[in-house]
Amino acid sequence: MFRASSRLLDCRITLFTRTPCSLCDTAKNVIGNVKTKRPFAYNEINVMESGQEKWKAIYEFDTPVIHVEKSGAEEKETKSSALKLMHRFKEEDVVRLMDEAECA
Repeated sequence: MFRASSRLLDCRITLFTRTPCSLCDTAKNVIGNVKTKRPFAYNEINVMESGQEKWKAIYEFDTPVIHVEKSGAEEKETKSSALKLMHRFKEEDVVRLMDEAECA
């Protein structure tokens, strides 16, 4: 069950993915389901694309990974210190991390 929030959420979720990746496809569906219930900023990074060498070095063999952070107007990019979920996660896991990020 999702907790109702009286305020607008200030979360940003970044999904680190690659293709082909069936776990990544499942993760996108989970994130999409959460988005229908709770708003958040979203970014997707394919770690295998040119320009993503930093993230490829970290997540090439670990996708999917999501970073969940409190979003701030001054920060547009995710940090490696963000709260994380890896590989298989459920909607409840994403919402729990969103709650943690908002309280941080």
